[in-house]
Amino acid sequence: MPCRQYTTLMDQRFDTRYDLWTHPAGDRLFESQGGTSRMASLDEHYSAHDIESRILSALRSAGLDPGEGVSPSQLSALDHFHTGGLRASQELSELARIGAADLVLDIGAGLAGPARMLASQCGCRVECMELTADYCKGADLLNRLTGLEARVLVHQGSALDMPFADHSFDVAWMQNVGMNIEDKRTLYREIHRVLKPGGRFAFQEMAAGAVPTTYFPLPWATNPRDNFLVSADEMQTMLRECGFSVEIMEDTSDEHLSRSVANATPAAPGQLGLSAFVDNLGEKSGNARRSLEEGQVRLVRSVCLATLQN
Repeated sequence: MPCRQYTTLMDQRFDTRYDLWTHPAGDRLFESQGGTSRMASLDEHYSAHDIESRILSALRSAGLDPGEGVSPSQLSALDHFHTGGLRASQELSELARIGAADLVLDIGAGLAGPARMLASQCGCRVECMELTADYCKGADLLNRLTGLEARVLVHQGSALDMPFADHSFDVAWMQNVGMNIEDKRTLYREIHRVLKPGGRFAFQEMAAGAVPTTYFPLPWATNPRDNFLVSADEMQTMLRECGFSVEIMEDTSDEHLSRSVANATPAAPGQLGLSAFVDNLGEKSGNARRSLEEGQVRLVRSVCLATLQN
């Protein structure tokens, strides 16, 4: 099922009708952030021309036959484009207590690797929002190859103006997305709007450190104008202002640095890795790790609950 511009979906399991639609790329995400020039900059940063061919070539080079299908676990080095890779996704899933009955919204889903992980391991269904057209194409391809296209649906659009009815989801999920969004209050209010009362918002994010970020490019920003970090304390304040109860907010920077580098360096020839679709991966990931080591950024994860009032 392709990344859709307009879809009406009936979910019989939840007996709820959703009108799912998306704006063209370049909708309201950037209206408060300097207009189309910034949107073009971010689109260029995340663009992955001919992504479907690049993914298929990477799979074949790794000894996998796309025609025979692949499993989500076989793709984890390729499709978890965030700090900590698959391990970080699994740990966040445990904190969020996601089960088969949950309807999950993955915001800024990328190639939808975490969404497929949740669908296959937890038995839930996942709706994905992703701004970048190339990533939507790649996510749809991988959903088909894993046979999960009916349980993981991809929609191109903005996290600041999502096309879902109020109180639609049990869980909102987000990994390394808010760094590109300046208007975090609008982001958090929109997430609160689409969550059911008591719904969980689970996320991991890069936060501002004690000193300014100076090393670029980074995995999420080519230059400073696309880098919108706030401290963990500021995050908590804004989340509470937007109707969330912060149940967990923890800094995992030191834990991450003590581990071997996951998904951070270009894979060896014949192995799957992010470099199949992320250009200059070595430089970007090296700058990110250096920023973390020097306290310019911090890695945090959180689980919040949506209260009745926003």
